[in-house]
Amino acid sequence: MTDGKRADGRLPLQLRDIAFEVGFQPQPHGSVLISWGETRVLCSATVENRVPYFMQGKGSGWITAEYDMLPGSGNRRVRRDRGSLIKGRTQEIQRLVGRSLRQCVNLERLGEKQITIDCDVLVADGGTRVASVTGGAVALRLALLRLIADGALTQDPWRCWVAGVSLGISSGVVLLDLCYEEDSSAGLDMNLVAASDGRIIEFQATAEGEPASLDTLNDMARLALKAVTEEVIPLQEEVVEG
Repeated sequence: MTDGKRADGRLPLQLRDIAFEVGFQPQPHGSVLISWGETRVLCSATVENRVPYFMQGKGSGWITAEYDMLPGSGNRRVRRDRGSLIKGRTQEIQRLVGRSLRQCVNLERLGEKQITIDCDVLVADGGTRVASVTGGAVALRLALLRLIADGALTQDPWRCWVAGVSLGISSGVVLLDLCYEEDSSAGLDMNLVAASDGRIIEFQATAEGEPASLDTLNDMARLALKAVTEEVIPLQEEVVEG
């Protein structure tokens, strides 16, 4: 950092620009390209009139997610996940996305339908998992609105918006919304996912350098929560609800 600013000119607690291009794919029930700084993630929501075997006969629906980084998304070719050869990181992130987005919906009102959120990273410059959650929620909301408009749902199952943000500590300074360069060199990195009412859904923190105190983690979580509820979620609401 120079003169209190980061390499890209941002202040320590300043988010990168976030933009949504809805309807990026015409075929899924809902789709959006989320641009978060230089990171690009294509999120689509596909509805099927079936549920996994463990949900059958319960009169309830299911939300699941798949995540992948396309070969040209990084600074070197990323190998595709094939069949059973799914990387541990990929499994972790898609489970995170699925868990987070199930909080958006009253599954009983969804009926026996499964909605799969596909998150394909086109460009990875840090924060792909929180971008996937944030864009995935927009794709999910678009899919539900389409089901309601088509008469496939009589009640709106939507509960709340969900979004996430990353942050970390670099050279003793807390930085919000890490780009790849910052993330790869941070002594501690954190991801936080929260609902629009301020309740936390997911809280991940890992120290690569010096361990952090509980007070430090609590302070960072409050900063992240403020960014999610006051900056990120209003952008989701605006792009879908106008």
